[in-house]
Amino acid sequence: MALWALILFTVTIIPVAVIVILSSWLKEPDKTEFFRIVSIGWIRFFLFMTACPFKVKGKENFRKGKVYVVAVNHNSFVDVLVLTPFVPGPNKTIAKAEMAKIPIFGTVYRRGSILVDRKDKDSRVKSFIEMTGVLKKGMHMCIYPEGTRNRTKLPMKDFHNGAFRLAQDTGTPLIPAVIFNTKKILPVDKTFYYHPHRIELHFLPEISPDNFRDFEEMKDAVRKTMIDYFVKNQPG
Repeated sequence: MALWALILFTVTIIPVAVIVILSSWLKEPDKTEFFRIVSIGWIRFFLFMTACPFKVKGKENFRKGKVYVVAVNHNSFVDVLVLTPFVPGPNKTIAKAEMAKIPIFGTVYRRGSILVDRKDKDSRVKSFIEMTGVLKKGMHMCIYPEGTRNRTKLPMKDFHNGAFRLAQDTGTPLIPAVIFNTKKILPVDKTFYYHPHRIELHFLPEISPDNFRDFEEMKDAVRKTMIDYFVKNQPG
């Protein structure tokens, strides 16, 4: 199954990369929204052909005309595939700069991302400024507050500050999001493995930064909300 998934992903990403290049003339947020719409068809086809049923819940929590910081748990590379297309409206994801160097994949990856080298302080500062710009352009900003994929047996790792500082500094409400079962499909400790499984992406009600003294308090509250939901709502 792993070989089939790899071949299918490689073959299907080529026309997507061509579309990304040809649509470069579009202005934001139209350029990112066009990419998101194309990605919906691409990823739904990929998941169907790899026997991974997919369900999204909670889209109604996104109020029309509002932008959000979206904080989501991170267990697998599959998270990257299912997040961007199914956040309602144009959005960018904070992402590792080194991934953008991969031929063809990097072309697609860059379109939906704000790139950051986490080892470089200047890069982190620049990415925060760019994330603020994303929100000002009317796009959602998606962040994995765990920073990297969860290799522990805990529901979620400790959270970094970025998503919550961004929400506090810009006065932007935050929507927690929880992805289920992607670790079962593509575990971080296996190098050539793909096990079909049902995936669910749940968007939770928005949380206002105005309800907290600072971003640290907000971070702790959001993490507890996400863990509680993750533990209580595990799908079959």
